[in-house]
Amino acid sequence: MDKCSERLGMTMQSIDLNESLFKGAVSIQATEGWVKPWRVPYRDAELFQPGHINGKAEIPAGVRLSFHTDSSRVQVRVVPEAYEIAMDCVVNGVLVHTALMEAGSEWASFESLPSGTKLVEIYLSQKQPVRIREVNIDSGATCSASSEEKFRWVAYGSSITQCAEAASPSQTWPALAAAELGLDLTCLGYGGNCHMEPMVARMIRDLPADFISVCVGINIMGGSSYSERTFRPALIGFLQIIREKHPDTPIAVISPIYSPDRETNENKVGLNLQKMREQIEDVVTLLKRRGDDKLYYLHGLHLFGETYGSYLPDRLHPNAEGYRIMATRFAEWAGSTVPLLNHNRHSR
Repeated sequence: MDKCSERLGMTMQSIDLNESLFKGAVSIQATEGWVKPWRVPYRDAELFQPGHINGKAEIPAGVRLSFHTDSSRVQVRVVPEAYEIAMDCVVNGVLVHTALMEAGSEWASFESLPSGTKLVEIYLSQKQPVRIREVNIDSGATCSASSEEKFRWVAYGSSITQCAEAASPSQTWPALAAAELGLDLTCLGYGGNCHMEPMVARMIRDLPADFISVCVGINIMGGSSYSERTFRPALIGFLQIIREKHPDTPIAVISPIYSPDRETNENKVGLNLQKMREQIEDVVTLLKRRGDDKLYYLHGLHLFGETYGSYLPDRLHPNAEGYRIMATRFAEWAGSTVPLLNHNRHSR
C-alpha cells in the first residue's frame, strides 16, 4: 500500500493510463515513469517554433482524464514540480472539488464522490505542464473509459483562450461553453502566441473536428507580427489550410475582445484592434461570398465589449468572472447561430 493510500485508510488500485482516458489532448507522451499530455504532436514539437510554441504546447489547458467509475475516491499522482498545480474533479458535469497542489507535491486526492457509477473528469492545470505517474481508485471499483460521443470542438486562440486567470481548470471560458453546448473540447489556446503559424493550421486541419473556432488578433497586434499588408492574406491562408480537410465543418472566426489600451492606439506597423476587427470581418465576408457558407464571424466586442471593462484587471485578460461571462455569451451566440450547435443544444 502506498503512503497516500495508507493516509486515507484504504487500499487503492491503479488504473491503466492509456490514451483512451485522455480527452482534449493532441498527443500523449508515455515513458516508463510518467505520461504527459501535449497540445501538439509531441514527436514533432520542435517544428512548432519558437520552442514548442514558447512552451505553451505542453500545458494541458482543457485536457482531462475522463472515465466512468463507481469508486468513492480518485487519487492522481504526478511528478513533483517546482510550481503549484491545480486540478478539478468534475462528476456528471458538476465541479465537486478543486485540488491545489503546492510546489513539490505528488498527490491530489478527491474523496467522498457521489455513490454509484458516474462520469468522472479530472481537469488538469491550464497553467503548468503536468506529468502523471498514476491514477488510483478504490480497490474493487470498476473503471472504463468514457465512450460518450459528442461533437468535437477545436478552439484556437491566445492566452484569452488558454485562460490562466480562470478560477480553476474546468472554469475556463472554452470549458464552460463546451459544457453548456455539450461539446468535446480540444483547447488550443496558447498564451503569448497565436500568430496564425502555418504548422498550427496544418495541425487543426488534421484533427478530427465537428466545430472549429479561431480567435486571432490580440498577440498579432501586440507583437506587430503582421502588418496591414500581410494580416489579411495570412488569415486567408490559415483558414484555407484548415478547409483542406474540413470543407463542411462550421468555423467561427472571432475578432479580439475589448482592450482599452489597444482599441485606437496603433502598434509599430500601424494596426490597432478596431482596424483588425474590420480586416477580420472583411476576410470572412470575402470567403463567404466565394461560397463558404459554413464560416461565421463573431465580433469580439459582441463577445466581450467595453461594458465588461471592469473585468479586465490588467486591461487585457478577463478575470475569473470575466471568463464566465465570455462562456455564457459565446454559448448563447454559437447555440443560436451555428445550426449544428443549435440542434445539438436543443436535443440534449
